[in-house]
Amino acid sequence: MDPRSIQKSVRVSLAQAEAFRLFTEGIDSWWPLATHSVQGDEAENCTFEPRAGGRIYETGPGGREILWGAVIVYEPHRRLVFSWHPGRESDSAQEVEIQFEAEESGTRIVPQHRGWDKLSDQAESNRRRYDAGWDYVLGGRYFKAAENARRQ
Repeated sequence: MDPRSIQKSVRVSLAQAEAFRLFTEGIDSWWPLATHSVQGDEAENCTFEPRAGGRIYETGPGGREILWGAVIVYEPHRRLVFSWHPGRESDSAQEVEIQFEAEESGTRIVPQHRGWDKLSDQAESNRRRYDAGWDYVLGGRYFKAAENARRQ
């Protein structure tokens, strides 16, 4: 493992298939667009196309789409790998791998965000920003959405 990669972990009370579906097909219900998108307050939604080769993108005013990345590996309920370059050229993309590990009463979601060397002089500042960002996005927003889904 790259020592500069970011690895996090959060446990949710959803079955593995439900946790996977919420992360992918349900991303628009929990992703914090106003603070974690290219278009900020103007971003209207985000989409994760659930298949290898699918796009991850945000949509804004007038249907303007901004690519965030592309799905590289799509193993339903177990694993995702995607490139990540929101609003940047794809040659500066990092890679995010997410494992969905079944546990007795839920699922552990374990993302690893790697490839910071592609950002050259901005690598360390971006890595620090994303380290905190994953706590908010995964440990905060996704976790709350999973708990709400469990109650329904």
